Amino acid sequence: MQRWNARIGSVWLWALFAAVLLLVPQVFTSGLSVTMLSQMGIAIIACLSYNMLLGQGGMLSFGHAVYTGLGAFVSIHALNMYSGAGMPLPVSMVPLVGGVAGMGFAVLFGYVTTRKSGTTFAMITLGLAELVFAMSLMVPEFFGGEGGISGNRMSGPAVMGITFGPAKQVYYLIAAYTLVCVVLMYAFTQTPLGRLLNAVRDNPERVEFIGYNPQRVRYTAFIIAGFFAGISGGLGALNFEIVNAEVVGAARSGAYLLFTFLGGATFFFGPIIGAILMVMAFVLLSEFTQAWLLYLGLVFMVMVMYAPGGIASLIMMNLRVARHGKLRALLPAYGVLAAAALVLLVAVAALVEMVYHRQLNAAMGSVVNFMGVALDTTSAQSWLGLLAVLVLGGWAFSLAQRHFGAQWDAAQEAIEHETLAAGGAL
Repeated sequence: MQRWNARIGSVWLWALFAAVLLLVPQVFTSGLSVTMLSQMGIAIIACLSYNMLLGQGGMLSFGHAVYTGLGAFVSIHALNMYSGAGMPLPVSMVPLVGGVAGMGFAVLFGYVTTRKSGTTFAMITLGLAELVFAMSLMVPEFFGGEGGISGNRMSGPAVMGITFGPAKQVYYLIAAYTLVCVVLMYAFTQTPLGRLLNAVRDNPERVEFIGYNPQRVRYTAFIIAGFFAGISGGLGALNFEIVNAEVVGAARSGAYLLFTFLGGATFFFGPIIGAILMVMAFVLLSEFTQAWLLYLGLVFMVMVMYAPGGIASLIMMNLRVARHGKLRALLPAYGVLAAAALVLLVAVAALVEMVYHRQLNAAMGSVVNFMGVALDTTSAQSWLGLLAVLVLGGWAFSLAQRHFGAQWDAAQEAIEHETLAAGGAL
């Protein structure tokens, strides 16, 4: 009965995910919103494919953009061949070309990289990533040089009135691929190969002892991840209609690593959260401030220090507390902690914006407008006032954190006692 209820719950969860993908552009209707939603779908596939290596296989790759990027280049070439030579390939199938390309390059490069594990694997992937990026500027016939390669997704005939010209039509194509790919990647985690990949991550010697080859398991997973990464790249090629050397660069690979970790690599839905945050950071945060990369680095440091399991781990821990009826008692402590953190965050952000304005935008005057408050970068009063708020916020956050930690530990102990008591009763 429990297994049957779990299956029903899983079906409803996937139905909810499909409904969100279907209805969200009806809620956020602006051009920017639809564009961001399309990018989120692409990023979700890319981050989940990367998590096959990092979270499920324990393979820290610094070159995952090689497979999304090369898949994008092959896809844009296929799109141009379709429009120029009249090849019988529907535009909607172009991402599958990227997937096959990503898988092909994963077969080639993965044979070398997966022969080692740990730090050696990471360094080999970094070297391959730099090699491919260097080739992107040396082989303009394929990579298009610094200008990249452009295409036209409207080159084919309309099918049932669908030309893929409007951004909303492209979004629904991306949403369909996102749904199918997410379902398939989740199904992979439930297969014997997926379970074996987890075992290779945790204890490769024991896996080898029971008769399996850890390198072959890693290699197979690497190929599957390359396929989904290539699909992500193909969707990106259709969405932007241009592919350049940036898509195979180290910055793109680093973004996949950073946001997969921030979302939570140990949970399947963690990279989905990370992918959404990645698009919001690149599109929205970068528009608000020049220091967005600094903020991103600070957030990453805080997550590593206080929540190494990512945002998904925080969600799951609080769900566990809520299931045992202990969350309500923690809400006041949460509120105090959030208020202190907000004061500290505002003070840090104001100081950062003043430093950036003083160093980069001094020609625009000495006053910077931060959250409706005029701050004079040449006034000692502004600097000293913000430093005072910073110290006060840090002190308040330290006290609030200690108080919250004590209440959290008490709640965890109560949950453990209840669990043991329930087990004894059974």
